[in-house]
Amino acid sequence: MEKITPRDIRYADLVEKRFNKRFTGKPEYIYLPTTVQEVEEALQEAVDSKRRPVVRSGGHCLEGFVADPAAQVLIDISLMTDIYYDAEKAAFAVEAGATVGEMYRRLFLGWGVVLPAGEYPGIGMGGHVVGGAFGFLCREYGLAADYLYAVELVTVDASGQAHCVIATREATDPHRELWWAHTGGGGGNFGIVTRYWLRSPDVTGSDPFSALPKAPASITTFRVGWDWKTIDEAAFSRLAQNFGTWCEQNSAPDSPYNQLFSILFLNHRNIGRLEIKGLATGPNAARLIEDHLAAIAAPVGQPYTQQTEESPWLHFALNPFPELFQPGFDKVQAKVKDAFFRKPFTDSQITTAYQYLTVEAGIGGVLGMATYGGKVSTIAPDATASAQRDAIMDVACNTGWISPEEASPSMAWVRNFYKDLFPGSGGVPVPNEQTDGSMINHPDTDLADPEWNQSGIPWHTLYYKENYPRLQQVKAKWDPLNIFHHALSIQAAG
Repeated sequence: MEKITPRDIRYADLVEKRFNKRFTGKPEYIYLPTTVQEVEEALQEAVDSKRRPVVRSGGHCLEGFVADPAAQVLIDISLMTDIYYDAEKAAFAVEAGATVGEMYRRLFLGWGVVLPAGEYPGIGMGGHVVGGAFGFLCREYGLAADYLYAVELVTVDASGQAHCVIATREATDPHRELWWAHTGGGGGNFGIVTRYWLRSPDVTGSDPFSALPKAPASITTFRVGWDWKTIDEAAFSRLAQNFGTWCEQNSAPDSPYNQLFSILFLNHRNIGRLEIKGLATGPNAARLIEDHLAAIAAPVGQPYTQQTEESPWLHFALNPFPELFQPGFDKVQAKVKDAFFRKPFTDSQITTAYQYLTVEAGIGGVLGMATYGGKVSTIAPDATASAQRDAIMDVACNTGWISPEEASPSMAWVRNFYKDLFPGSGGVPVPNEQTDGSMINHPDTDLADPEWNQSGIPWHTLYYKENYPRLQQVKAKWDPLNIFHHALSIQAAG
């Protein structure tokens, strides 16, 4: 396996393959392994030469964990894309370089099944599942990590030797804790994931057609929009309150609305519109959407546009809400600041949001509020490493820009917006009655910065809560030399 250096015509394309253009890594060389053995060899060479390795599958890390100037060797596993049913493990094997979209396609065309995973089809499976992985179907089916049966990992022991290990969720597996750490412990912590095996936890037998949930027959999507010019502060408040109240009333594990998922896009007034985008599945999809909008949109009291359409599952999965991922999406520099909510926004939080979203500034930003709960809430907080199991919403303050002069005002806007949403808890969503920390798949290094996290609660509690000490023990055992580390990596116990 050759080293791809800056002199190679492939180098520039490989370095450029990252979503968030805020960060630029310049590794000395890049490896493109196609087998587990080649991953071992690439990692061993990096360790032996005392160079710091990083690993990448889809390249969608929101922070600079991979595109890090300090990283010397990039191991890109995007050529490892095999997907098949493994009869011996009675589970679907998905190599970590496969994208979410390709996983959807292969599982559906081969067996008519689905794994609930991310929204953007270009995301790589490698770093996605290990962070928990939520998406459009999470309320109906849970997180992708809830279906993880086994993981194949290349890691480095205390002697500096790279080796491969497979860990399963079987109670008798001596490596079970390593499996558990990959159900929400975050990427770049323990080693290089090369393969996942996925199977519903309650399935027995070896029928591939029932090893994962049956895919929806169709998806009914809906788009609702208001012209910002028609929205005053009272109407804005009603919209935000209605959405939060709906989430609080309809996020239980037995909710009849678990087949519906939506996101409220409270866009900055510069963008011109406020929007809800969502979907529903099943024979009652139209009624679920109608009820949802009757509770949220109609009481706002201002005219809105509505568009509803039905499409086959795979057509939707491979190109969901195209306007969200339009050309130029991959040219953006971005900052995303995430928070789980157990209760709706307070009146003062809504007032804060209105102020930031209407401030006169050249900002491209949004406060996104996504429905959560449902099947996600059926899992105990310590059964997987994904600890936040009773949230009703996932909320994010986002901003993006292209030209360099937009960077400083955009970053200041999104950081202060997020901080001011949590004035009573040091500027961050500490685990309490209303909020419950953040999602590691949406990492934010500000949570480890005392300038922006003044709560006294460490960043790892926000992401992992009481699961962190257990993750530290896994780290100490499986990456004792701390080969795999970044700005928010798990620190070994002791």
